[in-house]
Amino acid sequence: MRALLWLFRAAIFFLLFAFALNNQHEALLHWFFGYESRAPMVFIVLAAFALGCAFGVLAMVPSWWRHRRAARSTPLPTPAETPAATAPVVVEEALPLMHPPRDGL
Repeated sequence: MRALLWLFRAAIFFLLFAFALNNQHEALLHWFFGYESRAPMVFIVLAAFALGCAFGVLAMVPSWWRHRRAARSTPLPTPAETPAATAPVVVEEALPLMHPPRDGL
């Protein structure tokens, strides 16, 4: 199954690489106030993708800060308040993993 996943990843990479090779012709960008610039099409697409990713991350920063502040302000329960503190602690021996941990897609 892992080999199939790596073949899928390799196929995606080579398809995107072939797309980049097919779009190497120069493109003309018309900016404001009559400015123009020329660049290969693949660089323009890559720059647009990178700017979109950066904009998405920057748009999420206020939400992350708000959640982080809320998590810090919530007090942690004391051991006397938790019902598990009254129960005896049972220590179990760690079992070995039967398979290696999986990596993400």
